[in-house]
Amino acid sequence: MQKTIITVVGKDTVGIIAKVCTYLAENQVNILDISQTIVQEYFNMMMIVDANNSAKATGELADDLDALGQEIGVKIRCQREEIFEKMHRI
Repeated sequence: MQKTIITVVGKDTVGIIAKVCTYLAENQVNILDISQTIVQEYFNMMMIVDANNSAKATGELADDLDALGQEIGVKIRCQREEIFEKMHRI
């Protein structure tokens, strides 16, 4: 299974989760785990997803999600699990 980590951070607005999840569903990306919080006016979401059934490569998903984030006013990052783990190792 190709796990991918998606993070979404920015000012809270209506529809962030809906738009991100709609994009993932349209691209056959399954959400395995999700956590989201709002602290004061700031939205933070982290998802672990399975992108095995997607026709798009991780890089293409990342580019699309980056563009979606710009459209809705948040920063969306998408990384393969092994890269995320190496970047966040203490």
